[in-house]
Amino acid sequence: MHLHRGGWRPRPEPPLAHERIQPAICVNSVKRLFAIVRLAADSRLPQWATDGEFFSATRTSDELSIVCAAGRVPDGVVSERGWRVLKVNGVFALSEVGVLATLSASLAAAEVSLFVISTFDTDYLLVNEKQLTSAIAALQSAGHRVESNGNVS
Repeated sequence: MHLHRGGWRPRPEPPLAHERIQPAICVNSVKRLFAIVRLAADSRLPQWATDGEFFSATRTSDELSIVCAAGRVPDGVVSERGWRVLKVNGVFALSEVGVLATLSASLAAAEVSLFVISTFDTDYLLVNEKQLTSAIAALQSAGHRVESNGNVS
């Protein structure tokens, strides 16, 4: 409670992270299709996954998860193909708060599924190609800029 003219009133709650006013963020839409691959936890990182300009691999005790160009994934490998990358432009300090929350909240409100890869410098949002138009519209309506670009580097 705090004193306000006319008496005591409840103190207003601070805004949630996704409700804070964030500056517009520029995102590049990459034209190439990617796949999200699941291999056994003890699998070696295959050469086909590391060919190309962009890939990500994460090993846990449960799996080896890989994101790579869809065309490089051999038939029979457990994967989901047809993902497009939205690269967040700029280099962000690891201490910056709310960049990913702002973008993902806009996509969640539009019911767009999301797979995220974060690096030291920036974030990459993967959305299913079937939801790309909705994703771009949601980001633009939230005040963000989306540019088309052929590269992820």
